[in-house]
Amino acid sequence: MPDPIPAPRATDPAPADAPTDLWATVDRLHGWLESHSRNPPRETLLLRMLKLAEETGEVAQAVIGATGQNPRKGTTHTWDDVESELCDVVITALVALRTLTPAPEQALASRLRAVEQRSVPGRNPESAPGRSPEPVPRP
Repeated sequence: MPDPIPAPRATDPAPADAPTDLWATVDRLHGWLESHSRNPPRETLLLRMLKLAEETGEVAQAVIGATGQNPRKGTTHTWDDVESELCDVVITALVALRTLTPAPEQALASRLRAVEQRSVPGRNPESAPGRSPEPVPRP
């Protein structure tokens, strides 16, 4: 039985029509959604969070379809579909973040640094291999 997880692909160069500025594109999408919003700001924010949950469900559906896990339906999706759905999750999350804060770039950069420091060896001196954390003195 073939491995259902696709092999890593070589990184393709960005297409010529790819957005050159991620955050400018997020701002445009946010602005477009805001111009069509019929709800109060708090409800709009909550609905954007729910949209994120919907998009993650579409990733799950695509993975199930790509692996043929539903015997009634068989293989209904490709790994390209999964990739597309994952991109939709990222885009939706970035727009939701922009809805939550006018400075999503800083929020994401700060969180990315924190995750990298706790996860990547060598990025945090306390996470060096063979080093155990110092005990916290008790009062």
